[in-house]
Amino acid sequence: MGSATAETDEWIDDDPATRRPGQRGGAWFAGLLLLGVSAVVGCRIADTDGITPVPQLLAFLPWLLAPTTAALLLAALTRWRLGLVWAVAALAAIAWFIEPYGKTAEAKGTPLVELRVLTSNVEFGQATDDLIKAVRSERPDLVFVEECEELCADKLRQAFGPKDAQDTRDTRDTRDTRDTQDTQNAQDTESAKDTYPYRQAVPGNGSDGSLILSRYPLKPAAGVKGTMGMPGATADVKGNEIRLQLAHPMPPLPAHLDDWRKELGALRDYAAADRTRPTILAGDFNASQDHAAFRRILDTGLRDGARLAGHARTPSWPARTAPALGAQIDHVLVSRDFSANSARFLDLENTDHRSLIVDLTLHERT
Repeated sequence: MGSATAETDEWIDDDPATRRPGQRGGAWFAGLLLLGVSAVVGCRIADTDGITPVPQLLAFLPWLLAPTTAALLLAALTRWRLGLVWAVAALAAIAWFIEPYGKTAEAKGTPLVELRVLTSNVEFGQATDDLIKAVRSERPDLVFVEECEELCADKLRQAFGPKDAQDTRDTRDTRDTRDTQDTQNAQDTESAKDTYPYRQAVPGNGSDGSLILSRYPLKPAAGVKGTMGMPGATADVKGNEIRLQLAHPMPPLPAHLDDWRKELGALRDYAAADRTRPTILAGDFNASQDHAAFRRILDTGLRDGARLAGHARTPSWPARTAPALGAQIDHVLVSRDFSANSARFLDLENTDHRSLIVDLTLHERT
């Protein structure tokens, strides 16, 4: 009887300081884990991105299940009842917010045209060669390229630009050394010429440059102003006018949180400015659906193409260091005029982002 009473007292006593040394340490560690998790989850509940390090951690919200589960186990081992209740509540909140955010109803009007859209951050142009291979293989209709500096832009022009564009590649006579594969490559390159005769770009060095390639005629648009280039255009797709905007706001680095919020806000304003025409907003948003600033863009009525195709939580970054534990920050957002038939993420060499391809159908608005 006395043993049972003592055991019950251990569960009732919620002050870690009164426990045995081993239990005390476990309970304190569980409490610290839960404090950190609760700060992040609390901001998610409050619909705010908070201050550093909350915005950085919000990108990985689903993975907070791991430290929260660890805290639950520690609370159980140390018989800390309040910790158990706290951990269960935190797990429930995380599980609730893992549910994808935003609208999912697809367009139901008459199908007008099908489009394949590719977005790719080539990381300072380093993945340009792999992007060229992917474009030749996948044959998208629209290509949004972030961090495309001058050499990247030149390579894309040489590979896909108009046939009369100046080609600055090495033209040495290699008749005696070119093998069969080289000949095939040359034929593939020539056949790819003129496939993307239209482009809208913001030139720049390093991460500043970005561009849109199109099989269809483009009319220049003002674009969204930001620290890095975010070109805009209007595409004429078989008589259908579609607004295009590339997204590449600043990342949420501690010193640039205000810029990050401001530029995501500018993208939100772009999305809200014209809801009468079909719109595609694509690129590296440096934000996931767990960021309030990104959800404000979805609240304008745009839908996430990857989510519509069943890939709401597929990570796109960081592709090199921990791809399975990453976050989806590369998106193709579309207006209600589109349905998404499929979405795929491609792994390119020399970039920390996965490329995203979404097959879309434009419908007549009802």
